[in-house]
Amino acid sequence: MLVFKFGGASVKDAAGIINLAAIVKKYEDQPLLIVVSAMGKTTNALEKLTRAYIDGKNDLVDIFEEIKAYHYQIIRELFETNHPIFNEVANTFVEIDWAIEDAPHDDDDFIYDQLVSIGELVSTRIVAAYLNQMGIKSQWLDVRGYVHTDNNYREGKVDWVKTRESIQRDIPKMLEKGIIVTQGFLGGTSENFTTTLGREGSDYTASIFAACLQAESVTTWKDVPGILNADPKFFSDTIKFDELTYTEAIEMTFYGASVIHPKTIKPLQNANIPLLVRSFNDPDAAGTIIKETAGMNFAKPIIILKQNQVLLSISPRDYSFISEDHLSEIFSLFASRQVKINIMQTSALSFSVCFDLRPDRFAKLLAGLSTKFKVKYNEGISLITVRHDKKGVLNELTAGKTILLEQLSRNTAQVVVR
Repeated sequence: MLVFKFGGASVKDAAGIINLAAIVKKYEDQPLLIVVSAMGKTTNALEKLTRAYIDGKNDLVDIFEEIKAYHYQIIRELFETNHPIFNEVANTFVEIDWAIEDAPHDDDDFIYDQLVSIGELVSTRIVAAYLNQMGIKSQWLDVRGYVHTDNNYREGKVDWVKTRESIQRDIPKMLEKGIIVTQGFLGGTSENFTTTLGREGSDYTASIFAACLQAESVTTWKDVPGILNADPKFFSDTIKFDELTYTEAIEMTFYGASVIHPKTIKPLQNANIPLLVRSFNDPDAAGTIIKETAGMNFAKPIIILKQNQVLLSISPRDYSFISEDHLSEIFSLFASRQVKINIMQTSALSFSVCFDLRPDRFAKLLAGLSTKFKVKYNEGISLITVRHDKKGVLNELTAGKTILLEQLSRNTAQVVVR
């Protein structure tokens, strides 16, 4: 069987959904499970709606109306006005109406997952309905009944035993009846609440299903020709890798390459399932294949740029050395505030870390650290990672910039710059 994942860019409009159906049509004679993200920038819009709801802002209703209008415009371009999909989508959006009528829950992350998850539920309804309209027999599946997680909202941890049991019990029989369309990014708790698996987590969802079903492969359809050595939004002279090993792909995602979710690779590596990254704009092109062994050509270095970073310097108030006890306490605070470290460095009297700025979590982290440590920080900075550097590329990237922290290893160089 095959697993496909289509991201938000591939279903951002009616033309994208038509293109998705054309791609799927080529594989309809095989067992196929499709994981679909929210449409276009819907997740961003729902995050904005969630923030407005929590903060009690007056533009809450306007934001919601824009989200609904965007989806209904796509539906009108794909279906006749009497098609059942209009009621299905309306009934799904009602879940937001019900939620925002009440006072916000105490846990912002819980609210986030219940509201933002609606994007995937709506997009998959539309995709499944369109495939059926085009004669491609499809079934809509609520992923929350199959990807089981703990109650760690916004970063749900998968219960692999329960998830594997549920998927293996039902999915093979369902695949005999047609293609399955389900949601990326989402999971469900034992109390039947929705969780999310981390931003951009639809790739991870695809790998969960593939690993549990021993799929032949996973294909993630992107708006790029494959995995490139750098983000084409920032660099013009990129090259595509035809092949990468699991290890190199894990390294790239760990350092922040956005083309694949960081958790995606490990389940596939454990099950020895290849991951293909292909272009939905050129579906006949080969793209990039990630597998156990690969012929990798690093004619150009891999460059990963992470913006909107914070560099935090932590020192004991009594000017003592940074000890193992200090580090244990610091790491505990980072873990409890769900702040992931991108780079760290220790000196005699301080511990420096760089991480993505998430204002809500950063504020909680600062509050926890400040009780026992002196804390200084810089915001609005960037982290540049270069793997397999060639001819001083790192020097070119940092020319004219202030280097705040630098770290070098055999294959990787990282610098934090202003």
